[in-house]
Amino acid sequence: MNAPRTPLLEMRGIDKAFGGVPALRQSRLCVGRGEVHALIGQNGAGKSTLIKILTGAYARDAGTIVFDGKGVDFKVPIAAQRAGLSTIYQELNLVPQRSVAENIFLGREPTRFGLIDWRHVEVESARILAGFGMSVDVSRPLRSCNTATQQMTAIARAVSMRAKLVIMDEPTSSLDETEVSTLFGVIRKLKADGVSVVFVSHRLDELYAVCDRITVMRDGQTVAEREMAGFPKLDLVAAMLGKELSVLQGTRRAGPDASMPEVLGVQHLRSGTRVKDASVTVRRGEIVGLGGLLGSGRTELARAVFGADAVDAGQIRIKGKLVKLDEPADAIARGVAFLSEDRKTEGIIADLSIRENLCLVLSPRLARLGIVDNRKQHEITEEFIRKLGIRCAGPDQPIRELSGGNQQKVLLARWLAAGIDLLLLDEPTRGIDVGAKAEILELIRGLADSQGLSVLIIASELEELVAASDRVAVLRDGHTVAELTGDDINESAVMAAMANGTANAAAPAQAGIQEVAHG
Repeated sequence: MNAPRTPLLEMRGIDKAFGGVPALRQSRLCVGRGEVHALIGQNGAGKSTLIKILTGAYARDAGTIVFDGKGVDFKVPIAAQRAGLSTIYQELNLVPQRSVAENIFLGREPTRFGLIDWRHVEVESARILAGFGMSVDVSRPLRSCNTATQQMTAIARAVSMRAKLVIMDEPTSSLDETEVSTLFGVIRKLKADGVSVVFVSHRLDELYAVCDRITVMRDGQTVAEREMAGFPKLDLVAAMLGKELSVLQGTRRAGPDASMPEVLGVQHLRSGTRVKDASVTVRRGEIVGLGGLLGSGRTELARAVFGADAVDAGQIRIKGKLVKLDEPADAIARGVAFLSEDRKTEGIIADLSIRENLCLVLSPRLARLGIVDNRKQHEITEEFIRKLGIRCAGPDQPIRELSGGNQQKVLLARWLAAGIDLLLLDEPTRGIDVGAKAEILELIRGLADSQGLSVLIIASELEELVAASDRVAVLRDGHTVAELTGDDINESAVMAAMANGTANAAAPAQAGIQEVAHG
């Protein structure tokens, strides 16, 4: 552990459970005065829960919080704000119809002779923004301003409240490089003025550019507290993922012959703010893994290939033909299927039966004059229950009663019954037990071998990615930075590509660090 010399904030032994399931276990966070402190971790690591406990949105089950030398237990967020804590969320909680100045002083408008002193509001707002090097017409409605100005308005609000600690949750996610550079200048000014900043980001280059120390969380626990200087990126990624640097190579299947035809070809794809320049190919009967840290653009790339997100630039080929996918129906018509990471929200329909869920895509084909052939539905469902080993009471059992692994099998069966050629899998084993994970992965391998199914699989668990894949493409900040084949597919090489943008684990840990992150 590496604690600051003069702490402003100390959170120790923090526990929190939801419905008996631990979200935080003896977690801690210590932030020094006038320090820029990085807080990172994969999805579900506990970062948001820890912040919500600090700011009074959640009550902790155990632990202590000392802020500015006093023990605190904020019951509501407004109490935290009054004490000098200000949080700027990724989705800005401002009022777009009101002016920039009104947003900065919202709820704290100064008065003169019983009336709001609007001149003081505008003059003071302009002064604060000018201190950030920004010349803004503070009388403009916030909605007419760009994202960077809105972000600076939120920061100006925090400064006007005389915040001692500002928490920034993914503040650069919607900013371009110039805007990020401006934001970093503001953060450095806050630090120079003695204001502490907790900086939550998934972009590693940004952490090294602007942060003094770092706290890494994993599975609800604090697993590392270090100075940023001297903390190699590869070590940081290993701490986030829970891996040793000398990891063993996984066992993989042989994969298809290199002469097999291409089913998917993505070239220099750009989509939204996350996918900047991504390229990947998948041949018939091939399983290609898509690696990368949270926020690298993995899911967004799959969504673009499925027609769920717009493509801004680049090309997508399906079975050798250049295609334009305006919606998922276009992809489905070309034999492409997508299993979302969020099985419960975007996959199953909980109140329907196994049969109804499994035959959902097929229903139009099984209907005559608007009436679905229930007998045919039962036959198909029984066939896939048997083929995929779905453990259930029968086709009409509600899907919500099945385990996570069996629900995932039903979703796989849904697409297999539709006769798809390319399967996009986003975290297919998340939320299911170890035995079911192995079963799902073996099932996917078997489908690739026996039916020539092509698979693009996204997995955060490196063992799964290495063991399941014939090739692995690694994304970093929206760019494809490495493609691994054969014996080069191992956990060390994947982690090195995530950290350094190259599969060479011996590459300098700090190589390529710039003041502004890539993309």
